[in-house]
Amino acid sequence: MTLAQIVTLVVLGGVIAALIWDKVRADVVALAGAALLLLTGAVRPSEVQGAFGSPAIIALASLFVIAHAMELSGLLDLLIARAVALCRRIGALGIWLLILLCGAASGFLNNTPIVVLSAPVVRDVAKSLRLDPKRFLMPLSYVAVLGGCCTLIGTSTNLLVDDMARSSGQPPFSIFEITPVGLIVAATGGLYLLLFSGRLLARPLPAPLERVEAVLPHHVSHLDIAGDAVGDVEDFAVQRPLSPTRALVSTAIFIGVIALAAFNIAPIAASAFAGAVLLILLRVIGPEEAYGGLRPEILMLIVGMVVIGIALEQTGLAASATDALVSRVGLFGPLAALILLYGATLILTELLSNATVAVLVTPIAVALAESLSVSPRPFLVAVMIAGSAAFATPFGYQTNVLVYQMAGYSYLDFTKVGLPLNLITWIAAVAAIHWFFPF
Repeated sequence: MTLAQIVTLVVLGGVIAALIWDKVRADVVALAGAALLLLTGAVRPSEVQGAFGSPAIIALASLFVIAHAMELSGLLDLLIARAVALCRRIGALGIWLLILLCGAASGFLNNTPIVVLSAPVVRDVAKSLRLDPKRFLMPLSYVAVLGGCCTLIGTSTNLLVDDMARSSGQPPFSIFEITPVGLIVAATGGLYLLLFSGRLLARPLPAPLERVEAVLPHHVSHLDIAGDAVGDVEDFAVQRPLSPTRALVSTAIFIGVIALAAFNIAPIAASAFAGAVLLILLRVIGPEEAYGGLRPEILMLIVGMVVIGIALEQTGLAASATDALVSRVGLFGPLAALILLYGATLILTELLSNATVAVLVTPIAVALAESLSVSPRPFLVAVMIAGSAAFATPFGYQTNVLVYQMAGYSYLDFTKVGLPLNLITWIAAVAAIHWFFPF
């Protein structure tokens, strides 16, 4: 083992240990690891510079600005208000429709503000209907996560996997390429939640019922980054009046960005960047507001983890890990390899941030497929889906943390509902991937 490999392995182990310890901010941990690799020569300055300018970073930062403009316009608040009126008319079915709406929106927008805005609504409407809010808040979080799996821009995990796969010589994913798989996984998981979550979570609701104002945590400690760790969630608790012009223009630009990427007219990074700049030029969002929507803690975490991923590839550690994996898994064929890769990614996602998992597993997925002489596409899609589908603990995803604190769930509540959901979506994902992305 070379000195560069030893240094990279030590840094990687230290970063993983610090992330599990969870006493230091995840972005600081990742950047510290990148700095150590740069100081020791395991990566070159040009490679670090490339990480800051990667398409995933440009796309994600630009999409944050566009989504922030839509939030500031009051559009999301208006949609939530309309959903409340619907829930009060048709009862529990209305709450499930609201959850479905949040899942659909999460395919295109950051799902944390969506859950932050809608969770107090779901809770209070459920109480007014004499229903236990715990029956709905955990499904709200899970459906928002599942919705994010349906498009390339649904989570930063997908963008990061796509970016790293391109660095390995793979063609880029289109914005809706994973949608068939994502929809099947989301539909399977959603049906399970609709049929069984109420039975697993329902408890007697104490009387009298009181309308409680939204109590949101001032700080969410977990480091999850599947496009959705956004710092202080109080930013999204402010009620904003609707500005029709800002809402119309920001929505039109957002649709234009998606259309340009969907029809392969321009890469998502280019179209999103152009859309963000256009919003500033049209004064829909001010420069200071745009900078405020960037969420640097997410971007810097991804940059740090990309640098670590580059070190893993450059030093040959990723290839060594793949060789060891192939010697055990390759004997069983590509389907068994896909199943085991999904399961390993799923377990890692429950313990580490999604960005960390994407960086660790994506190079292995590509090398594993190439060693088996099959297409890397199904393996990359498996990493995308499993990298976000963390349901068995309240700390696997930031929206889980939000509802965990708001509803007063126990840790075992998430295990009781989320572990079967992990298994069900695992089966659905592997079957759908095998069908839509043949080896």
